[in-house]
Amino acid sequence: MAGTDDEAVAAAEDALYVLTAVLLTPAQFPSVLGDDYPEACAALGLAPLADGYGLVLGQDGEGARWTVVIDDVSLVAVAIASWDCGMEYELSPDERAVVTALPGWPLAVAVAAPGVPAPHDPAPEVADRPALSPPDTSSWGPAQRRLGADEIALQWATWREQINDAAFSAPEGEQKAEGQEEAEGQEKAEESSSEGEKGVPRSGHPGVRRVLAEARAYVDASPPLGRVRSSFAPGDARTLRADGPGWSIVARTDDIAFVLLDEEPGEVLPVGRGPELPGLLEALDKMAVRPF
Repeated sequence: MAGTDDEAVAAAEDALYVLTAVLLTPAQFPSVLGDDYPEACAALGLAPLADGYGLVLGQDGEGARWTVVIDDVSLVAVAIASWDCGMEYELSPDERAVVTALPGWPLAVAVAAPGVPAPHDPAPEVADRPALSPPDTSSWGPAQRRLGADEIALQWATWREQINDAAFSAPEGEQKAEGQEEAEGQEKAEESSSEGEKGVPRSGHPGVRRVLAEARAYVDASPPLGRVRSSFAPGDARTLRADGPGWSIVARTDDIAFVLLDEEPGEVLPVGRGPELPGLLEALDKMAVRPF
């Protein structure tokens, strides 16, 4: 079990009460941890293996928080799919699949195991490293920006119905407009209201132009693994997610895109299809990693 202390692994595996699990793969990883797969792995001190990992979050018999990292990605994927369908599934990884046990949780978990003390970090003498903790999302920054993009991807229809396509009209030959809509509340981007719309600058938002240029550069020079991801969408479309230094894009390959910027706290900027966006989205989708 490379990269870990045997005592820490034994403590984590001893009557671990599993609360939840997530995938850490090039195509599916907690985006709050980083803009790409290697960055998310680095946040946990893990090597970015091609096949990825499963993260099992739970508590031991003393109530201490542990994140058990396993290399049986399929097992975790089946567990998550079962839970999403409302089915019971006992996630009990074979000890041979355990890569390491990390003290703490890298993500916020709203539930706790019954019958044990409240969640707390393991004692320093048991853990061989500082305990993991969720990224700070109390103020706008990279983690909050990526969470906002996650919410837009999950609530696409809600966000899309707020956008009037007429707002994207622009003179022939000019960059199609990027409207702005203020997000009400940083923790849940989907709570935004169209009442916050600021109008469409005819020359286009400079930050959005920069983001689109950087996204185009990904087509010519491949970015770190996981910077561009493609997932299921209704019909023949795909939901496209791209991230970069200070920005996130969420788009449907048959529709518009939304841009979030670190320098624009709480703002969501829609990008009309225009003459260039369809080709860019198609090219990004071809190079994107996809869930197995």
